[in-house]
Amino acid sequence: MLSRGIFVFLVLLQVSFSANAAAETFRILNVNSYTEEWSWTREQIDGFIEGIGNPGLELRTVDLDAKNMSGGRPDRIRLAAEIAETWKPHLIFLTDDTALEKIGTLYADSPVPVVFSGIDGEPSDYGLGEVRNMTGAVEREHFTGTIRLLKSIWPGEIRRIAVILDSSPTWDRVRERMEKETARCGIIEIAEWIRPETFDEFKTSMLRIQNTVDAIGVLGIFNFSDGGTFADYGEVLRWTAENSSLPDFSFWSSRVERGTLCALMVSGTEQGRLAGKIAGRILVEKVPPSAMAAEQTTTGHPVISLARAKKLGIGIRSGILLESTVFPRFIWDK
Repeated sequence: MLSRGIFVFLVLLQVSFSANAAAETFRILNVNSYTEEWSWTREQIDGFIEGIGNPGLELRTVDLDAKNMSGGRPDRIRLAAEIAETWKPHLIFLTDDTALEKIGTLYADSPVPVVFSGIDGEPSDYGLGEVRNMTGAVEREHFTGTIRLLKSIWPGEIRRIAVILDSSPTWDRVRERMEKETARCGIIEIAEWIRPETFDEFKTSMLRIQNTVDAIGVLGIFNFSDGGTFADYGEVLRWTAENSSLPDFSFWSSRVERGTLCALMVSGTEQGRLAGKIAGRILVEKVPPSAMAAEQTTTGHPVISLARAKKLGIGIRSGILLESTVFPRFIWDK
């Protein structure tokens, strides 16, 4: 049995160790596939800082801007590599697939731990399936839950849907998961996968399917070429809201606040928070990344565009609205 003096000493030692760990400053290089102007990216960063447990942090950020340049801007990729080389971060935090593919692969099995979040694919898609210094949070869509939400909102029958994807390879894994879930749940049929190359092709396809399906999944809407650059995704979604009479869904609030009817959203904050907790264990508790398998967040939250519902001429039960995040107006309405 421990004497009271030894017990007090052990308690003081534990408190002293915790205080020293909290006081340590950790250098973290954050590389985002997109930019901090994108709410999804900001949510992941904020969640990461919260989840890491509030030790001292010195954060440097590089945005690859992959929504405006497929594969990310080469100068930003070089900048991230230069900072990692000269600044010597204690940990690299990557958000979304492009950052994992372009930066994560540079540091596979290196001494610096790498934590990711918002990954649609599998790390093995980028040759990172058995990497000792890398783990994090993978993003998985709430497909069946979103379809059930859509059916609870829409007064008509929803059986056949079309799904819009852009050219990004990110969507290949999403499609694979949706097809498996469709076969499992049996509540809808994916009648058509549409993958336009240009904004004009997107418009033509959307108008063509108005009388052939019951609803549209608005997923990949970033890489439609338009006059030498990519069409702004906000303009793509605004055009859809103004020209389509079909109910539409997605898996992210960024689509719904720009006019898509509904989503059981994947939370960027939850993705970042989970990644932050993993990073905290690596930095503070000294748990090796190889001891922690990648995890996925499980909780979805309903989001609804009331403006879109009104434009489509439908009312939504108050009970559904009370449980949801509601966007009462379109983002472009002042």
